[in-house]
Amino acid sequence: MTMSRAIAAIFVTAALAGCAQTEAQQRTSTGALLGAGAGALAGQAIGGNTKSTVIGAGAGALLGAVVGNATTPQPRSEQLCRYQDRTSGRIYTAPCDDRYYNGDY
Repeated sequence: MTMSRAIAAIFVTAALAGCAQTEAQQRTSTGALLGAGAGALAGQAIGGNTKSTVIGAGAGALLGAVVGNATTPQPRSEQLCRYQDRTSGRIYTAPCDDRYYNGDY
């Protein structure tokens, strides 16, 4: 019964992975799906029973989702740079301008 639930959970995750809207959501769900598969294989190889397979799948899904989300590149408009005001010396953050991307800073 537990193995059928694990298989159903994998199919539901795969179905939801196709519904993601943003790149971050797609990378997170793809990472979770790949991590669950790798974790299930590792859990089965290490423990050799259903319990270890399910634990491995859960741990792999969590780790895969975290890695997929953390490696999503930020769009240019959301990247922030640190600037220093020449008159007051105050340091502030603001969206990066073209000088940053062209290497002219």
